[in-house]
Amino acid sequence: MSTTRTQPQQGELPDDTGAFAWLRALGPRGRRAFGGAFGGYALDSYDFFTLPLSMVAIAAYFSLDSGQTGLLTTVTLVVSAIGGALAGILADRIGRVRALMITVITYALFTVLCGFAPNYETLLVFRALQGLGFGGEWAVGAILVAEYATARHRGRTLGAIQSAWAAGWALAVIVYTLVFQFLDADTAWRVMFWTGALPALLVVYVRRNVTDAPEAAERRRTSRDRGSFTAIFRKELARTTVFAVLLSTGVQGGYYTLATWVPTYLKSERGLTVVGTGGYLAFLISGAFIGYLTGGYLTDVLGRKKNIALFAVLSAGCILAYTNIPSGADGLLLVLGFPLGFCMSAIFSGFGSFLAELYPTAVRGTGQGFTYNTGRAVGAFFPTLVGFLAGSWGVGGALVFGAVGYGLAVVALLGLPETRGRELV
Repeated sequence: MSTTRTQPQQGELPDDTGAFAWLRALGPRGRRAFGGAFGGYALDSYDFFTLPLSMVAIAAYFSLDSGQTGLLTTVTLVVSAIGGALAGILADRIGRVRALMITVITYALFTVLCGFAPNYETLLVFRALQGLGFGGEWAVGAILVAEYATARHRGRTLGAIQSAWAAGWALAVIVYTLVFQFLDADTAWRVMFWTGALPALLVVYVRRNVTDAPEAAERRRTSRDRGSFTAIFRKELARTTVFAVLLSTGVQGGYYTLATWVPTYLKSERGLTVVGTGGYLAFLISGAFIGYLTGGYLTDVLGRKKNIALFAVLSAGCILAYTNIPSGADGLLLVLGFPLGFCMSAIFSGFGSFLAELYPTAVRGTGQGFTYNTGRAVGAFFPTLVGFLAGSWGVGGALVFGAVGYGLAVVALLGLPETRGRELV
């Protein structure tokens, strides 16, 4: 498992305290890896948000109720657990870069196919298969960069990778606003999915420019436990795996509840137009982007556990405030979107470094892929529950259930060690 601090790795600039010291410390190959992982996660986010943003149009086209629309997100996230676990094992067995390319191609292909779905059942199947690639990309990309990053800067570096989610979300909102403004809704939702072909361009870049971190790759090749699923449940790692799954479940249950239902909430209960919804989401996404970067900094300063606990409490408070704004106070709704996005994103900034530091190199992909995506799959039932509760509670009232997830995350931290400053071995 991870050990205590050692001397700075090659390429680290220990006396450099500038804002971008973490980026310079990666070195040329690490920066290329960062570019590939950042792009992959941004486009992963873009492909995910094509569904929530198009949810109202899809529901109208196929005459779906709120439970059925929520199931579209849930099935994506549940299958992503399988995809994440498989991608993690592949990353340990065939390398981080190869696994990264496989995940990107998978989520891009099935996002495009969603646009051709003739009925709800076919859309559900394609969206589930999209989850295979969606589930694996983050874990593989985060590990790739974590193994280039130094212990001193790992939190900030992985926080910057997390910020790619906000970049992809913003791009999806921009495309959504344009597509739904100029096309009929019955066509626009299909076009949104077809634009999911963009990640194919990233694969070309990764194939030509990105390689695995040499020292980590060598440790992986010489280990007999490489990519062993059973290894993460052996005595020395079993407790870590169980509590990491609980942590991931709580954080992602709260997050995906909001990511899935806030666009619908703004339209159905606040009566906002397509352009109005895009404007409100701009504040939410701006807060998210800054939150990822701030959380990355704080996870290095405060530690992994304190950063997650702090923003779990703040995220739960923001949900309660956001969903209890009086009718007509849309200006306040706009203002509170920024801290909501900030807090629910900053909590993720420590995940990449925290999970990477909990597992040794030989099973890092397996451990991180399984824990993060199993949590995502279990947390995926939160949006479906909100969908079913929305009929009697309203979308705004049901969204409060997301705060329960953040409470679970705080409890899970009690069973995990602090890993700030550990080297990867």
